[in-house]
Amino acid sequence: MVLSRFWLTIFISSIAFVIVSLCVGNSYTIDNVLNGKKDDPILISEKYLEQAPKFVKDSIKKAPEQTMVIDRDTLNADTTYIYKAKTVKIYSGIQKSDGLLPTCKNTLVDLILPLIAYLAFFCGLMQLLIISGASEKLAKALSPVFVKVFPSIPKDHPSISYMTLNFAANFLGLDSAATPFGLKAMESLQEINPEKDKASDAQIMFMCLHASGLTLIATSIIGYRAAANATNPADVMLPCIITSFIGTIAAFLIVGIKQKINFKSASLVVALMGLIAAIVGLLMYVNQLDLIGKNVFTSNLSAIILVVIIAFTLIFSFIKEKKFAEAKTTVFEAFVSGANDGVKTGVTIFPYVLGMLVAISLFRNSGLFEIISNWIAFGFSNMGVSKEITDALPVALLRPFSSAGSRGFLIDSMNTFGADSMTGRLSSIFQCSAESTFYVIAVYFGSVNIKNTRYALGTMLVVDLICVITAIFVASWFF
Repeated sequence: MVLSRFWLTIFISSIAFVIVSLCVGNSYTIDNVLNGKKDDPILISEKYLEQAPKFVKDSIKKAPEQTMVIDRDTLNADTTYIYKAKTVKIYSGIQKSDGLLPTCKNTLVDLILPLIAYLAFFCGLMQLLIISGASEKLAKALSPVFVKVFPSIPKDHPSISYMTLNFAANFLGLDSAATPFGLKAMESLQEINPEKDKASDAQIMFMCLHASGLTLIATSIIGYRAAANATNPADVMLPCIITSFIGTIAAFLIVGIKQKINFKSASLVVALMGLIAAIVGLLMYVNQLDLIGKNVFTSNLSAIILVVIIAFTLIFSFIKEKKFAEAKTTVFEAFVSGANDGVKTGVTIFPYVLGMLVAISLFRNSGLFEIISNWIAFGFSNMGVSKEITDALPVALLRPFSSAGSRGFLIDSMNTFGADSMTGRLSSIFQCSAESTFYVIAVYFGSVNIKNTRYALGTMLVVDLICVITAIFVASWFF
């Protein structure tokens, strides 16, 4: 219900803002909102040649074929003039994201189709883990902890192993594997959900922990910083871990209090202390490496872990081949069956993802998001917050809506202010400290056709805010 109303609010307010802007003359055309593409110049006016500035008219006389483009870099200005077919079109600024119709196309081509491929492969592996009995052994080993965090889940339930693999993939920065494992976990949790159109306590806890984005190896962030010529691309790794860890703890406490979880459980305390010890140990190891060593470690660890998971699944399945025979199938046929389920899941979530991304596209291109973010930055600056911090806020504000959009702001901030500036580093921490809340909600709850997400969205947004505040303090402390 909350998500539906929020979606409607974004759509209706964006459309109203676009129409008002066109009527009052703030916008010349709304075609870019519908058909424009990211980074395209925006048409702001069109004049007859006689109405154009004198330097434009003089240049057109010398232009071949009566067609002229005055590049903005040539003029050292943010304006481009194009003369063609007896009129001069004036462009200024660039489009922040794809328009509504290109977003529809790109959601399918660039997002859903690759996602279906990942889902097919990893769901095929999951089917092997299920039939071979590996997932059952993993669930039994972790049941003492998970039954405390998820008291509504039966002991040794298959969802425990799926959630474990999802958390592990997130922790290691394996985004392509995390989503298939997470969707399989949601499907498994849905099987024991008494109200099929309403999110269960276990599903909400899983979603909030997943969305808090605890990550050890922020490989993509390190790559962006390296491309931006950062002196030490991995110097934000520790702040990213601290920020995402605090976000995860906050999500656990908020949902746990709501669900009346016993935080004094010995197994829960031991598991938490073990996680903290593992993080500290890995940080100490990475910290003593030189720059090249850090880059090699961060780029290879995640890949090695993924290869090990795949190899273990296949080898264990081969060893337990009798179980496949008992199930009247083979290892390969079981893989194909699981992959087929993954394809069906991808098709199911497509409308949910499409609806959310189209709304976000309209919200950004209408100009409403930019006005809201500018006012928020203005409010922070009046509170005494430094300009270095307010310049990074667009990344934090857009992160819950769009990972690709906030990534664009991140790259722009590093190019504008420098990768080693406070703004560039803080933007990097914002980018890796949490998931894209609205995308995650659409994908995960949409995959199991849940309409009532209860307090999941509100909790995830509160955790996003906690991560933003934590990132500011951690970045100020470190840099």
